[in-house]
Amino acid sequence: MTTRIIETAGLTKVFGGNGMAVHALRGIDLTVGRGEFVALVGPSGSGKSTLMSILGCLDSPTDGSYLLDGEAVQGLSGAALARIRNEKVGFVFQNYNLLPKANVLRNVELPLLYAGLPRKERKARALEMLEKVGIPEKANVLPAKLSGGQRQRVAVARALANRPALLLADEPTGALDSRTGGEVLELFAELNRQGNTVVLVTHDPKIASLASRRVELSDGLVVTPEERAA
Repeated sequence: MTTRIIETAGLTKVFGGNGMAVHALRGIDLTVGRGEFVALVGPSGSGKSTLMSILGCLDSPTDGSYLLDGEAVQGLSGAALARIRNEKVGFVFQNYNLLPKANVLRNVELPLLYAGLPRKERKARALEMLEKVGIPEKANVLPAKLSGGQRQRVAVARALANRPALLLADEPTGALDSRTGGEVLELFAELNRQGNTVVLVTHDPKIASLASRRVELSDGLVVTPEERAA
């Protein structure tokens, strides 16, 4: 078992062409160890969301190498990337991305369905994850009946369902008030204390300070401590 969940070298991403190319990432070298809690920070346009998409296998780099939990993922087919996403990555988005007509239990079961788990095992695992995030009593409720914080807890439970190597959160408190957002961030901190590897994208320095390590991006590059101090 590798001790490194994320290992990138010279990662680049270019959108467009014919004189209209946008260099979103310009050579990212990044390592995240198993069990770390890392915050990706930087202003709008710094490349942090593009990097998050590549780390989560939602997109592919233009150049460079990426090992996810010891497996090389650059150049893989769409089907292979989908398999890796479902097996190794749990996503938490700002706007929850829950299915409105499915109850909480069904929403959490969704990645387990894709993974082919039997119905009884899916239900047991989903209930276990809801217990983990503190809302087991909401299993049969529709998302519309939940508060924003409860919806995000459902999203976290769904992200954890396949017991992924990596938990990715993109501005997970952006749609929440400060008190509820604080509760969700404490949930991430607790999950990290339990051994989960967490990478969180944020533009908020206060949120970033909760992580054990901060990685700052600017113009598609990682800012070194020396550059930050200059």
